[in-house]
Amino acid sequence: MSDLFGMKGREPGRLLAVSEDGGWLYYGDAQDAGRMLGGVMGGRSLVFLLCDNSPGALLGYLGCLQCGAVPLLLDANIAPELLAALADTYRPAFFLVPQALPAAARAVLPRTRPLLRLRGSILLAGGEKGPALHPELRLLLTTSGSTGSPKLVRLSAQNLEANAASICEYLELDETERPATVLPMSYSYGMSIVNSHVLAGAALLLTGRSLLEPEFWELVRTEGATSLAGVPYTYQMYRRLGLCEMQLPRLRYLTQAGGKLPEELHRQFARWAADTGRRFYVMYGQTEASPRMGWLPAERALDKCGSMGLAVPGGRFWLEDGAGRAVEAPGEVGELIYAGKNVAMGYARQPGDLAKADEWGGILRTGDMAKRDEEGFYSIVGRKKRFLKMFGNRVNLDEVERMLAARFPTAAFACTGRDDLLLVWLAPAAGEKPPSGEEVVGYLAGQTRLPARAIQVREIEAIPQNEAGKVRYAALGLR
Repeated sequence: MSDLFGMKGREPGRLLAVSEDGGWLYYGDAQDAGRMLGGVMGGRSLVFLLCDNSPGALLGYLGCLQCGAVPLLLDANIAPELLAALADTYRPAFFLVPQALPAAARAVLPRTRPLLRLRGSILLAGGEKGPALHPELRLLLTTSGSTGSPKLVRLSAQNLEANAASICEYLELDETERPATVLPMSYSYGMSIVNSHVLAGAALLLTGRSLLEPEFWELVRTEGATSLAGVPYTYQMYRRLGLCEMQLPRLRYLTQAGGKLPEELHRQFARWAADTGRRFYVMYGQTEASPRMGWLPAERALDKCGSMGLAVPGGRFWLEDGAGRAVEAPGEVGELIYAGKNVAMGYARQPGDLAKADEWGGILRTGDMAKRDEEGFYSIVGRKKRFLKMFGNRVNLDEVERMLAARFPTAAFACTGRDDLLLVWLAPAAGEKPPSGEEVVGYLAGQTRLPARAIQVREIEAIPQNEAGKVRYAALGLR
């Protein structure tokens, strides 16, 4: 049995989670889950764990880590055809799924009797022995925005423990914390909230409710949530719902990751936190780093607005140019490189890759372009491949999106295109009147000096996003 997160030494009677139906889970329940799953699965097996933010999924996840099984975390609402493709590729030995799984997804699963029932989840035999697994492999996650892709991130126990420990350190977590599970557990950010708080011996407020449901906020109030998290889209919702006006006396801090927050939103929540004696943390990460790499100290959230901060404890950043040379001068842009024990072992694209040893050696080329200021704080300026060549000039699509979001807060934007053609996808914000295409073109032409004929606006009902709130550019086309 693995001693991951010190679970073996945790007091069985300590509270682990409060569910939205009022049920309580204890650390002893997670220990029991590890023993039961280990007894049925026999340890080192590949398990497809279809997650919702429920007691069964949480116990299944922690139980797998305890008994040495290797779970692939998937959203319980994954499209059936994507689930079928992954299952056909990796042939897992077991499936651990919610009993209330939709019928379409259930049709993909093997038709076997449940081997074990676990607080609303059931364990099914996959009918396969399963692929060989490297001894250090402990967890698999899908890459961001590609839930149905066979490309997986391979994480070790060291990766998970190192990242959870660094998060505990810079957020100053202890056993009195009660985070609300705003994000899906199958998403690396949501998973990291579980990992870090379990390491701290804290209790989770476990809910699958959306921010728009009164039951979510009732749980936050009655159970005294101490923190809330979110990606940029979540913070747009927090603003619309009036989070800054809510009476939440036990709320201590907010965290944000999953993409760069528009500076207007960053400043608004940083100011609110400062004025109310709370902390606001902007963070940076990727699934390939388990997932956290950068954090902005709360006391610098206002004067470093727009920055994602410093490397997490135990990690290190630097910048490189296109030739691999270090970029030293403040303000110059280069690719952001990270080194730390939380960097994944590598990718898997087919079953044989699951037996591979660490391929990355603790170094991750993030693919993000960044700059560093005189104090050593980093700011992301865009993706390495999210550029267009427009009439001899490089146009950063991420920067264009940020400009539009700041200028037109009543709309959502996504930018794609090809050389000499910038496509702007425009969708109305909830309950708001969006700008016209002519207004958008006029603004961008004035700001970028691009000819108006090179900018096209296409109006759509909603910007396609994945479960983590990130834009699905492939669904739009043209980068």
